[in-house]
Amino acid sequence: MFVGTRAPGLDSPLKVAEVGSQPPERGIGRPQPTRTSVGAVGGVWHGAPVPLVRPAPRPPVVRRPARPRSLGRTLRRAAPRAVVLVALAVAAAVLVPRWTGTGDAVRYVVPAAEVVAARSALAGLPVRGRAPMTGYDRSLFGEAWADVDHNGCDTRNDVLARDLTGIETDPDTASCLVLSGTLTDPYSGRVVSFERGEDSADVQIDHVVALADAWQKGAQQWTAGRREEFANDPANLLAVEGRVNQDKGAGDAATWLPPSRGYRCAYAIRQVLVKAEYGLWVTQAEHDALARWLGRCTAAQEGSG
Repeated sequence: MFVGTRAPGLDSPLKVAEVGSQPPERGIGRPQPTRTSVGAVGGVWHGAPVPLVRPAPRPPVVRRPARPRSLGRTLRRAAPRAVVLVALAVAAAVLVPRWTGTGDAVRYVVPAAEVVAARSALAGLPVRGRAPMTGYDRSLFGEAWADVDHNGCDTRNDVLARDLTGIETDPDTASCLVLSGTLTDPYSGRVVSFERGEDSADVQIDHVVALADAWQKGAQQWTAGRREEFANDPANLLAVEGRVNQDKGAGDAATWLPPSRGYRCAYAIRQVLVKAEYGLWVTQAEHDALARWLGRCTAAQEGSG
């Protein structure tokens, strides 16, 4: 069973649409070491490109891409084991599930188990006021786009290679540097062409839970290593349209949501699971906004809507 967003006042879910801060990337081409990638949490959820975004075929490249950690691991950590098992049983009851949203063309696959886990995780998040921004600096979250998984490529290029389709890479960098590609932005629903150069900022990498937001809700107490891990965790990163990312800034779910309403359920799930994984808290307004959108996630079967 998969989930989506039910348009207010409608008896059945409609179809959804969507598409694709940032410091300069390094575009490195170091030889790949032999050890497997490491990191803390999440990754491409379900072991496929872009957590919560329907994966697109990826052209062959020279390097072996980093294998992001599965969403299943995040779910197991974020929700009680019993909740996950029940959710998986419910999901298995539907033969051909899909998640749909309002008035859009692109579908975002979100299993019902994730909705159950996110609702459970939200109930466990502490609700507190926002701490002051005193002392915040981007450098406190480590080197921008570090190669934390040790695959020889920086995080920005890893995410571009994961989220874009039809990519072209630079063979002189062991195919790490993404030169061009096409993004279907999950936030706006628009298709954006990416070409490295003066228009590189047309596609940016968003921290779903913004670094400044994390700083005000628990990250001040973290070690430097934990903050760098958070800043480069693929579970908390999405390639998005640059102007939409600029509009978001460091907003939380109470102050900013994706313009495409069809993606808001998936966005709320990601926000909650990332915050639960890292022990961050939420404000009351943020909690209410997340609960509202998680409450609008509805099951849709193939052929409905």
